[in-house]
Amino acid sequence: MNMRPRQQWVPGRRLLLLILALVPPSLALSFRPEWTPYFVALALLLLLFCVLDAVRLMRTSIPEVQRQLEENLPVAVWRRVELCIENRHSRAVQCQVFDGYPPAFQLSSESTSGLPQTLHLAARHQQETGGQRLVYQIKARQRGDFEFAFCDVLLHSPWSFWQRRSRIPVLSRVKVYPNFAELSVYLMLAQQQRLDQLGIHQFSRRGQGGDFHQLRDYRGGDALRQVDWKATSRYRRLISREYQEDRDQQLLLLLDCGRRMRHNGAGRGHLDDALDAMLLLAFSALRQGDAVGMMSFGAQQRWFAPRKGAATLNGLLNAVYDLQAEAVATDYMAMAQQVLQRQRRRSLIVLLTNTRDEDYRELLAAAQLMRRRHLVVIADLREALLDDTLRTPPSNIEGALKFYATDDYLAARRQAHLELGHQGVHMLDV
Repeated sequence: MNMRPRQQWVPGRRLLLLILALVPPSLALSFRPEWTPYFVALALLLLLFCVLDAVRLMRTSIPEVQRQLEENLPVAVWRRVELCIENRHSRAVQCQVFDGYPPAFQLSSESTSGLPQTLHLAARHQQETGGQRLVYQIKARQRGDFEFAFCDVLLHSPWSFWQRRSRIPVLSRVKVYPNFAELSVYLMLAQQQRLDQLGIHQFSRRGQGGDFHQLRDYRGGDALRQVDWKATSRYRRLISREYQEDRDQQLLLLLDCGRRMRHNGAGRGHLDDALDAMLLLAFSALRQGDAVGMMSFGAQQRWFAPRKGAATLNGLLNAVYDLQAEAVATDYMAMAQQVLQRQRRRSLIVLLTNTRDEDYRELLAAAQLMRRRHLVVIADLREALLDDTLRTPPSNIEGALKFYATDDYLAARRQAHLELGHQGVHMLDV
Protein backbone atom coordinates (compact mmCIF):
# COMPACT_ATOMS: atom_id res chain seq x y z
CA MET A 1 0.00 0.00 0.00
CA ASN A 2 1.23 3.50 -0.89
CA MET A 3 1.80 5.25 2.43
CA ARG A 4 1.84 8.76 0.90
CA PRO A 5 -1.49 10.62 1.15
CA ARG A 6 -3.34 11.09 -2.12
CA GLN A 7 -4.41 14.70 -2.65
CA GLN A 8 -7.11 16.36 -4.71
CA TRP A 9 -7.70 20.11 -5.10
CA VAL A 10 -11.18 21.54 -5.60
CA PRO A 11 -12.40 25.18 -5.64
CA GLY A 12 -14.13 26.35 -2.52
CA ARG A 13 -17.66 27.69 -2.35
CA ARG A 14 -16.49 31.28 -1.86
CA LEU A 15 -14.39 31.16 -5.04
CA LEU A 16 -17.30 29.78 -7.03
CA LEU A 17 -19.55 32.58 -5.77
CA LEU A 18 -16.99 35.24 -6.73
CA ILE A 19 -16.61 33.76 -10.21
CA LEU A 20 -20.39 33.72 -10.54
CA ALA A 21 -20.46 37.36 -9.43
CA LEU A 22 -18.12 38.27 -12.32
CA VAL A 23 -20.53 36.95 -14.94
CA PRO A 24 -22.90 40.01 -15.01
CA PRO A 25 -20.02 42.55 -15.37
CA SER A 26 -18.49 40.48 -18.18
CA LEU A 27 -21.81 40.56 -20.03
CA ALA A 28 -22.07 44.31 -19.48
CA LEU A 29 -18.76 44.85 -21.33
CA SER A 30 -20.54 44.34 -24.65
CA PHE A 31 -22.56 47.47 -23.89
CA ARG A 32 -19.84 49.37 -22.01
CA PRO A 33 -16.45 48.61 -23.64
CA GLU A 34 -14.84 51.41 -21.68
CA TRP A 35 -15.23 49.33 -18.50
CA THR A 36 -12.85 46.66 -19.80
CA PRO A 37 -9.70 47.91 -17.98
CA TYR A 38 -11.56 47.97 -14.66
CA PHE A 39 -12.92 44.48 -15.22
CA VAL A 40 -9.46 43.13 -16.11
CA ALA A 41 -7.97 44.75 -13.01
CA LEU A 42 -10.68 43.20 -10.86
CA ALA A 43 -10.11 39.78 -12.41
CA LEU A 44 -6.35 40.02 -11.94
CA LEU A 45 -6.85 41.03 -8.31
CA LEU A 46 -9.10 38.02 -7.77
CA LEU A 47 -6.52 35.78 -9.46
CA LEU A 48 -3.79 37.15 -7.20
CA PHE A 49 -5.83 36.42 -4.09
CA CYS A 50 -6.57 32.92 -5.38
CA VAL A 51 -2.87 32.22 -5.98
CA LEU A 52 -1.88 33.55 -2.57
CA ASP A 53 -4.60 31.52 -0.89
CA ALA A 54 -3.51 28.40 -2.79
CA VAL A 55 0.11 28.92 -1.78
CA ARG A 56 -0.87 29.23 1.87
CA LEU A 57 -2.96 26.05 1.65
CA MET A 58 -0.08 24.27 -0.10
CA ARG A 59 2.23 25.13 2.79
CA THR A 60 -0.28 23.82 5.34
CA SER A 61 0.83 20.46 6.71
CA ILE A 62 -1.53 17.52 6.44
CA PRO A 63 -2.86 16.59 9.90
CA GLU A 64 -1.73 13.34 11.48
CA VAL A 65 -4.51 10.81 12.09
CA GLN A 66 -4.56 7.81 14.41
CA ARG A 67 -7.46 5.41 14.86
CA GLN A 68 -8.38 3.48 17.99
CA LEU A 69 -10.88 0.60 18.00
CA GLU A 70 -11.12 -2.97 19.21
CA GLU A 71 -9.47 -5.65 17.11
CA ASN A 72 -12.26 -8.16 17.85
CA LEU A 73 -15.84 -6.99 17.41
CA PRO A 74 -19.17 -8.81 17.88
CA VAL A 75 -21.62 -8.74 14.99
CA ALA A 76 -24.74 -6.52 15.21
CA VAL A 77 -23.46 -4.60 18.27
CA TRP A 78 -22.64 -0.88 18.30
CA ARG A 79 -19.00 -0.15 18.96
CA ARG A 80 -17.01 3.05 19.45
CA VAL A 81 -14.33 4.25 17.03
CA GLU A 82 -12.04 7.10 18.03
CA LEU A 83 -9.90 9.22 15.71
CA CYS A 84 -7.09 11.42 17.01
CA ILE A 85 -6.33 14.32 14.63
CA GLU A 86 -3.24 16.39 15.34
CA ASN A 87 -2.44 19.64 13.53
CA ARG A 88 1.29 19.94 12.69
CA HIS A 89 1.01 23.48 11.27
CA SER A 90 1.85 26.76 12.99
CA ARG A 91 -1.66 28.20 12.49
CA ALA A 92 -5.14 26.96 13.25
CA VAL A 93 -6.94 25.18 10.43
CA GLN A 94 -10.51 24.11 9.68
CA CYS A 95 -11.14 20.70 8.19
CA GLN A 96 -13.73 18.03 7.58
CA VAL A 97 -12.93 14.43 8.52
CA PHE A 98 -14.45 11.26 7.10
CA ASP A 99 -13.22 7.83 8.17
CA GLY A 100 -13.12 5.07 5.54
CA TYR A 101 -15.02 2.32 7.37
CA PRO A 102 -15.83 -0.91 5.45
CA PRO A 103 -19.15 -1.14 3.53
CA ALA A 104 -20.19 -4.08 5.73
CA PHE A 105 -20.48 -1.69 8.69
CA GLN A 106 -23.40 0.57 9.53
CA LEU A 107 -22.80 4.13 10.72
CA SER A 108 -24.80 5.52 13.61
CA SER A 109 -27.47 8.01 12.51
CA GLU A 110 -27.01 10.24 15.54
CA SER A 111 -25.94 13.75 14.55
CA THR A 112 -23.35 13.91 17.31
CA SER A 113 -21.58 10.76 16.17
CA GLY A 114 -21.96 10.84 12.39
CA LEU A 115 -19.55 11.43 9.54
CA PRO A 116 -18.15 13.65 8.17
CA GLN A 117 -17.48 16.01 11.07
CA THR A 118 -16.12 19.54 10.87
CA LEU A 119 -13.23 20.28 13.21
CA HIS A 120 -11.36 23.46 14.14
CA LEU A 121 -7.79 22.36 14.91
CA ALA A 122 -5.72 24.66 17.06
CA ALA A 123 -2.19 25.60 16.06
CA ARG A 124 0.61 23.25 16.97
CA HIS A 125 1.83 25.36 19.88
CA GLN A 126 -1.72 25.93 21.21
CA GLN A 127 -3.27 22.47 20.96
CA GLU A 128 -3.49 20.02 23.80
CA THR A 129 -1.27 16.95 23.96
CA GLY A 130 -2.64 14.19 21.76
CA GLY A 131 -4.58 16.45 19.38
CA GLN A 132 -8.33 16.64 18.92
CA ARG A 133 -10.49 13.54 19.16
CA LEU A 134 -13.41 12.52 16.97
CA VAL A 135 -15.72 9.71 18.10
CA TYR A 136 -18.39 7.87 16.12
CA GLN A 137 -20.37 4.64 16.43
CA ILE A 138 -20.45 1.72 13.97
CA LYS A 139 -22.12 -1.69 13.85
CA ALA A 140 -20.90 -4.70 11.87
CA ARG A 141 -23.64 -6.27 9.75
CA GLN A 142 -21.74 -9.47 8.96
CA ARG A 143 -18.90 -11.58 10.30
CA GLY A 144 -15.41 -11.88 8.86
CA ASP A 145 -12.13 -9.99 8.37
CA PHE A 146 -12.32 -6.30 7.51
CA GLU A 147 -9.98 -3.35 7.04
CA PHE A 148 -10.30 0.34 7.85
CA ALA A 149 -7.91 1.48 5.14
CA PHE A 150 -7.91 5.29 5.05
CA CYS A 151 -9.18 8.55 6.47
CA ASP A 152 -10.23 11.51 4.29
CA VAL A 153 -9.32 14.99 5.55
CA LEU A 154 -10.67 18.05 3.70
CA LEU A 155 -8.61 21.18 4.50
CA HIS A 156 -9.95 24.67 3.83
CA SER A 157 -7.63 27.46 2.72
CA PRO A 158 -7.38 30.55 4.98
CA TRP A 159 -9.70 32.61 2.71
CA SER A 160 -11.84 29.54 1.79
CA PHE A 161 -11.06 29.87 -1.92
CA TRP A 162 -9.70 26.32 -2.11
CA GLN A 163 -10.19 22.91 -0.57
CA ARG A 164 -7.60 20.15 -0.48
CA ARG A 165 -8.80 16.58 0.08
CA SER A 166 -6.12 14.24 1.39
CA ARG A 167 -6.67 10.48 1.64
CA ILE A 168 -4.42 9.44 4.52
CA PRO A 169 -3.55 5.71 4.82
CA VAL A 170 -4.56 4.60 8.32
CA LEU A 171 -4.78 0.81 8.33
CA SER A 172 -6.73 -1.02 11.05
CA ARG A 173 -7.64 -4.71 10.74
CA VAL A 174 -10.58 -6.08 12.70
CA LYS A 175 -12.23 -9.47 13.11
CA VAL A 176 -16.00 -9.62 13.51
CA TYR A 177 -17.12 -12.64 15.54
CA PRO A 178 -20.57 -14.01 16.38
CA ASN A 179 -22.22 -12.11 19.19
CA PHE A 180 -20.81 -13.34 22.51
CA ALA A 181 -23.75 -12.01 24.53
CA GLU A 182 -25.73 -15.26 24.52
CA LEU A 183 -22.62 -17.23 25.41
CA SER A 184 -21.90 -14.93 28.34
CA VAL A 185 -25.49 -15.36 29.56
CA TYR A 186 -25.02 -19.13 29.43
CA LEU A 187 -21.78 -18.83 31.39
CA MET A 188 -23.53 -16.77 34.07
CA LEU A 189 -26.36 -19.30 34.34
CA ALA A 190 -23.86 -22.16 34.45
CA GLN A 191 -22.02 -20.53 37.34
CA GLN A 192 -25.31 -20.07 39.18
CA GLN A 193 -26.38 -23.67 38.50
CA ARG A 194 -29.48 -22.45 36.60
CA LEU A 195 -28.97 -24.30 33.30
CA ASP A 196 -32.60 -25.43 33.26
CA GLN A 197 -33.57 -21.91 32.10
CA LEU A 198 -31.87 -22.72 28.79
CA GLY A 199 -33.50 -26.13 28.52
CA ILE A 200 -30.39 -28.02 29.68
CA HIS A 201 -31.10 -30.73 32.23
CA GLN A 202 -28.50 -33.03 33.74
CA PHE A 203 -29.35 -36.66 34.45
CA SER A 204 -27.08 -39.09 36.26
CA ARG A 205 -27.25 -42.71 35.04
CA ARG A 206 -25.77 -44.44 38.00
CA GLY A 207 -24.45 -47.95 38.09
CA GLN A 208 -23.50 -47.88 34.41
CA GLY A 209 -20.54 -46.67 32.43
CA GLY A 210 -16.90 -46.87 33.39
CA ASP A 211 -16.22 -43.72 35.41
CA PHE A 212 -16.10 -44.17 39.21
CA HIS A 213 -18.63 -41.88 40.93
CA GLN A 214 -18.86 -42.69 44.64
CA LEU A 215 -19.11 -45.38 47.36
CA ARG A 216 -22.49 -46.28 48.86
CA ASP A 217 -24.18 -49.01 50.89
CA TYR A 218 -24.80 -52.28 49.12
CA ARG A 219 -28.26 -52.62 47.57
CA GLY A 220 -30.09 -55.70 46.51
CA GLY A 221 -29.34 -56.46 42.88
CA ASP A 222 -25.82 -55.01 42.88
CA ALA A 223 -23.33 -57.21 41.07
CA LEU A 224 -20.52 -58.73 43.11
CA ARG A 225 -17.96 -56.91 40.97
CA GLN A 226 -19.34 -53.64 42.38
CA VAL A 227 -18.49 -54.60 46.00
CA ASP A 228 -15.48 -52.70 47.35
CA TRP A 229 -13.96 -55.25 49.74
CA LYS A 230 -11.49 -52.86 51.33
CA ALA A 231 -14.27 -50.42 52.24
CA THR A 232 -16.45 -53.35 53.37
CA SER A 233 -13.78 -54.57 55.83
CA ARG A 234 -13.24 -51.02 57.10
CA TYR A 235 -16.91 -50.22 57.75
CA ARG A 236 -17.90 -53.83 58.62
CA ARG A 237 -20.84 -53.73 56.14
CA LEU A 238 -21.17 -54.30 52.43
CA ILE A 239 -20.08 -51.22 50.42
CA SER A 240 -20.62 -50.95 46.65
CA ARG A 241 -18.89 -48.82 44.07
CA GLU A 242 -21.19 -46.62 41.98
CA TYR A 243 -20.27 -45.72 38.43
CA GLN A 244 -21.55 -43.08 36.03
CA GLU A 245 -21.68 -42.59 32.30
CA ASP A 246 -18.33 -42.10 30.61
CA ARG A 247 -17.64 -38.38 30.23
CA ASP A 248 -14.99 -38.74 27.56
CA GLN A 249 -17.43 -38.51 24.64
CA GLN A 250 -16.93 -36.77 21.30
CA LEU A 251 -19.31 -34.28 19.70
CA LEU A 252 -18.92 -33.36 16.02
CA LEU A 253 -20.89 -30.39 14.72
CA LEU A 254 -21.63 -30.29 10.98
CA LEU A 255 -22.47 -26.82 9.65
CA ASP A 256 -24.12 -26.33 6.26
CA CYS A 257 -22.77 -23.30 4.35
CA GLY A 258 -24.78 -23.89 1.17
CA ARG A 259 -27.47 -21.85 -0.53
CA ARG A 260 -30.29 -22.88 1.82
CA MET A 261 -28.51 -21.19 4.72
CA ARG A 262 -28.58 -17.81 2.96
CA HIS A 263 -32.15 -17.22 4.11
CA ASN A 264 -32.37 -13.97 6.03
CA GLY A 265 -35.25 -13.19 8.36
CA ALA A 266 -35.67 -10.33 10.83
CA GLY A 267 -32.18 -9.05 10.00
CA ARG A 268 -30.44 -12.36 10.80
CA GLY A 269 -29.42 -15.19 8.54
CA HIS A 270 -29.87 -18.91 9.13
CA LEU A 271 -26.11 -19.32 9.29
CA ASP A 272 -25.80 -16.76 12.10
CA ASP A 273 -28.51 -18.50 14.12
CA ALA A 274 -26.84 -21.87 13.52
CA LEU A 275 -23.48 -20.51 14.66
CA ASP A 276 -24.96 -19.18 17.90
CA ALA A 277 -26.61 -22.52 18.63
CA MET A 278 -23.44 -24.39 17.72
CA LEU A 279 -21.29 -22.34 20.09
CA LEU A 280 -23.75 -22.78 22.97
CA LEU A 281 -23.86 -26.52 22.41
CA ALA A 282 -20.07 -26.68 22.19
CA PHE A 283 -19.68 -24.73 25.42
CA SER A 284 -22.12 -27.05 27.20
CA ALA A 285 -20.29 -30.18 26.00
CA LEU A 286 -16.85 -28.80 26.87
CA ARG A 287 -18.03 -27.91 30.35
CA GLN A 288 -19.08 -31.54 30.84
CA GLY A 289 -15.61 -32.76 29.87
CA ASP A 290 -16.41 -33.95 26.32
CA ALA A 291 -14.41 -33.29 23.15
CA VAL A 292 -15.94 -30.99 20.52
CA GLY A 293 -15.10 -30.70 16.84
CA MET A 294 -16.58 -29.03 13.78
CA MET A 295 -16.77 -29.52 10.03
CA SER A 296 -18.34 -27.07 7.58
CA PHE A 297 -19.50 -28.18 4.17
CA GLY A 298 -21.18 -26.75 1.10
CA ALA A 299 -19.60 -23.49 -0.08
CA GLN A 300 -16.76 -23.48 2.48
CA GLN A 301 -15.19 -26.65 3.83
CA ARG A 302 -13.24 -26.54 7.08
CA TRP A 303 -12.23 -29.16 9.61
CA PHE A 304 -11.66 -28.68 13.33
CA ALA A 305 -10.72 -31.98 14.98
CA PRO A 306 -12.53 -32.81 18.25
CA ARG A 307 -10.58 -31.75 21.31
CA LYS A 308 -11.13 -30.90 24.97
CA GLY A 309 -9.97 -28.09 27.20
CA ALA A 310 -10.71 -24.45 27.90
CA ALA A 311 -8.91 -23.27 24.75
CA THR A 312 -11.15 -25.33 22.48
CA LEU A 313 -13.95 -22.76 22.37
CA ASN A 314 -11.56 -19.99 21.26
CA GLY A 315 -10.15 -22.28 18.60
CA LEU A 316 -13.65 -23.08 17.43
CA LEU A 317 -14.53 -19.38 17.26
CA ASN A 318 -11.46 -18.61 15.15
CA ALA A 319 -12.36 -21.50 12.83
CA VAL A 320 -15.93 -20.37 12.10
CA TYR A 321 -16.17 -16.59 12.66
CA ASP A 322 -15.76 -15.70 8.96
CA LEU A 323 -17.87 -18.49 7.45
CA GLN A 324 -20.44 -17.25 4.93
CA ALA A 325 -23.25 -19.04 3.14
CA GLU A 326 -22.93 -18.94 -0.65
CA ALA A 327 -25.10 -19.89 -3.63
CA VAL A 328 -23.75 -23.44 -3.86
CA ALA A 329 -25.82 -26.63 -3.72
CA THR A 330 -25.15 -28.79 -0.67
CA ASP A 331 -23.74 -32.27 -1.35
CA TYR A 332 -24.82 -34.37 1.66
CA MET A 333 -23.27 -37.61 0.40
CA ALA A 334 -19.83 -36.02 -0.06
CA MET A 335 -20.16 -34.58 3.45
CA ALA A 336 -21.01 -37.99 4.95
CA GLN A 337 -18.04 -39.64 3.22
CA GLN A 338 -15.68 -37.00 4.60
CA VAL A 339 -17.07 -37.52 8.11
CA LEU A 340 -16.41 -41.26 7.93
CA GLN A 341 -12.88 -40.67 6.65
CA ARG A 342 -11.93 -38.06 9.25
CA GLN A 343 -13.87 -39.13 12.35
CA ARG A 344 -13.04 -42.75 13.11
CA ARG A 345 -14.19 -42.79 16.73
CA ARG A 346 -17.90 -43.17 17.42
CA SER A 347 -19.34 -39.73 18.12
CA LEU A 348 -22.52 -37.74 18.43
CA ILE A 349 -23.03 -36.02 15.05
CA VAL A 350 -25.18 -32.86 15.07
CA LEU A 351 -26.00 -31.62 11.57
CA LEU A 352 -27.32 -28.05 11.24
CA THR A 353 -28.93 -27.49 7.85
CA ASN A 354 -31.98 -26.21 5.98
CA THR A 355 -33.76 -28.61 3.64
CA ARG A 356 -36.43 -28.70 0.93
CA ASP A 357 -38.47 -31.55 -0.49
CA GLU A 358 -35.86 -32.42 -3.09
CA ASP A 359 -33.13 -32.76 -0.44
CA TYR A 360 -34.65 -35.48 1.75
CA ARG A 361 -33.73 -38.49 -0.35
CA GLU A 362 -30.02 -37.55 -0.45
CA LEU A 363 -30.10 -36.48 3.22
CA LEU A 364 -31.57 -39.87 4.19
CA ALA A 365 -28.84 -41.74 2.31
CA ALA A 366 -26.14 -39.60 3.92
CA ALA A 367 -27.62 -40.10 7.42
CA GLN A 368 -27.80 -43.88 6.93
CA LEU A 369 -24.16 -43.87 5.86
CA MET A 370 -23.05 -41.97 8.99
CA ARG A 371 -25.24 -44.13 11.28
CA ARG A 372 -23.02 -47.11 10.61
CA ARG A 373 -20.54 -45.62 13.05
CA HIS A 374 -22.10 -42.57 14.74
CA LEU A 375 -25.22 -41.35 16.48
CA VAL A 376 -26.82 -38.76 14.15
CA VAL A 377 -28.97 -35.75 15.10
CA ILE A 378 -30.26 -33.42 12.36
CA ALA A 379 -31.43 -29.92 13.25
CA ASP A 380 -33.49 -28.80 10.25
CA LEU A 381 -34.00 -25.02 10.29
CA ARG A 382 -37.45 -23.70 9.40
CA GLU A 383 -38.25 -20.19 8.15
CA ALA A 384 -40.30 -18.23 10.69
CA LEU A 385 -42.34 -16.83 7.79
CA LEU A 386 -44.05 -20.23 7.43
CA ASP A 387 -45.34 -20.18 11.00
CA ASP A 388 -46.39 -16.54 10.65
CA THR A 389 -48.43 -17.45 7.57
CA LEU A 390 -50.36 -20.14 9.44
CA ARG A 391 -51.03 -17.80 12.36
CA THR A 392 -52.60 -15.18 10.04
CA PRO A 393 -56.22 -15.97 9.11
CA PRO A 394 -56.74 -15.63 5.33
CA SER A 395 -58.97 -12.74 4.25
CA ASN A 396 -59.16 -13.34 0.47
CA ILE A 397 -58.63 -16.02 -2.15
CA GLU A 398 -54.93 -15.26 -2.50
CA GLY A 399 -54.44 -15.48 1.25
CA ALA A 400 -56.35 -18.77 1.42
CA LEU A 401 -54.24 -20.31 -1.35
CA LYS A 402 -51.08 -19.19 0.42
CA PHE A 403 -52.35 -20.56 3.75
CA TYR A 404 -53.18 -24.03 2.40
CA ALA A 405 -50.02 -24.22 0.28
CA THR A 406 -47.94 -23.49 3.38
CA ASP A 407 -49.88 -26.04 5.43
CA ASP A 408 -49.38 -28.67 2.73
CA TYR A 409 -45.65 -27.91 2.55
CA LEU A 410 -45.23 -28.24 6.34
CA ALA A 411 -47.22 -31.49 6.33
CA ALA A 412 -44.85 -32.94 3.72
CA ARG A 413 -41.92 -31.70 5.79
CA ARG A 414 -43.23 -33.47 8.91
CA GLN A 415 -43.73 -36.68 6.92
CA ALA A 416 -40.14 -36.55 5.66
CA HIS A 417 -38.89 -36.01 9.21
CA LEU A 418 -40.91 -39.01 10.40
CA GLU A 419 -39.34 -41.16 7.69
CA LEU A 420 -35.88 -40.05 8.77
CA GLY A 421 -36.80 -40.79 12.39
CA HIS A 422 -37.91 -44.32 11.45
CA GLN A 423 -34.43 -44.89 10.04
CA GLY A 424 -32.86 -44.15 13.42
CA VAL A 425 -32.03 -40.48 12.85
CA HIS A 426 -32.97 -38.02 15.61
CA MET A 427 -34.78 -35.09 13.95
CA LEU A 428 -35.22 -31.57 15.30
CA ASP A 429 -37.51 -29.18 13.43
CA VAL A 430 -36.37 -25.77 14.71
